[in-house]
Amino acid sequence: QVYKGLDIITNKVSPQDQRLCRHHMISFVDPLVSNYTVVDFRDKATALISYIFARDKIPIVVGGTNYYIESLLWKVLINTKEKSSTAPGPVSDRKVELEQLDSAELHRRLSQVDPEMAAKLHPHDKRKVARSLQVFEETGIPHSEILHQQQEEEGGGPLGGPLKYPHSCILWLHADQAALDARLEQRVDDMLAAGLLEELRDFHRRYNREKVAENRQDYQHGIFQSIGFKEFHEYLVSEGNCSPETSTLLLQKGIQALKQVTKRYARRQNKWVRNRFLKRPGPNVPPVYGLEVSDLLRWEEDVLKPALEIVESFIQGREPPAEPLKMEHDVTENKRSHRVCELCDRLIIGDREWAAHTRSKSHLHHLKKRRKQEAASQATGTGGDRGDTETSDKDSSLPV
Repeated sequence: QVYKGLDIITNKVSPQDQRLCRHHMISFVDPLVSNYTVVDFRDKATALISYIFARDKIPIVVGGTNYYIESLLWKVLINTKEKSSTAPGPVSDRKVELEQLDSAELHRRLSQVDPEMAAKLHPHDKRKVARSLQVFEETGIPHSEILHQQQEEEGGGPLGGPLKYPHSCILWLHADQAALDARLEQRVDDMLAAGLLEELRDFHRRYNREKVAENRQDYQHGIFQSIGFKEFHEYLVSEGNCSPETSTLLLQKGIQALKQVTKRYARRQNKWVRNRFLKRPGPNVPPVYGLEVSDLLRWEEDVLKPALEIVESFIQGREPPAEPLKMEHDVTENKRSHRVCELCDRLIIGDREWAAHTRSKSHLHHLKKRRKQEAASQATGTGGDRGDTETSDKDSSLPV
């Protein structure tokens, strides 16, 4: 939402609602700027928070993008060298340059300068590997060492430095999954009715068509990574160059893709809240209060009234009437364990990720296929000579 344009696809608050309460950090970055980062967001937002406090007002951070919210709550980011420019157009960005390298080469370079960080990151996670390498190149200090320094500060913990605003609280609006999915699908339909296709066509014509023609389109950085824009890529680039039937099919494909990716993103947001806010180890964690929004007809009773009571309690320095949510944290869980699934030929990092992988459809499909092969091999071995039987036994002992 910091970028100008794509107001519908990014669900920006309406001008009418903005007149009810002062809003910040909306539509102020040129859409062609590709090197606007979470550090830029944090620096501008923290200055605004100080300004709001100075006026004896209370800043309300509205999300979404929980990684950006974390950057405001905890000391977790690392400043590298100053950027030369934030003007639109091509800008030298070392992280983006590094991401152009092969994954193996990128991980090899990080292993040479910061083996601890390289061991924690998946070799295929180019964005994180590139960022760690960028931190070392631009500070001269290994990324892992800087993180250790943050964690060892007073109030720091396993996931970062100290809490920056000790009197903050989190209001988590959550809904039943079926109700949430239905609401998200309806939201996409409402966006289409509000003129989404016209917005996409206009933005594509002004900012994206030339990049596509020159084969330098990048859906990984800047506003172009917004959910919804890349899902309509085929429809936008083929419109006017294909039959009406094909165009209609591509449009429907884009709409369904947008609905699916929106629901998937909402699940990731909820998972982030549970894992990073509710299960976060360490002393300084703001209380998280859950507000049930499954039934919008009960908004006043379930959301507005309890939210106001919680906030008023914080203002007055007394205990809120509601109890904050709590989730047990498994202290034995290893988030950096390395396991190789030979069956799927994949490296899995983290105990929880390994457990999820072994339950995944892909892994279970490979497992079923392997067992069928073993059964067929054993059946062939039973009817063959002793040499075949020994080969079959050996094959059937392969790990799954």
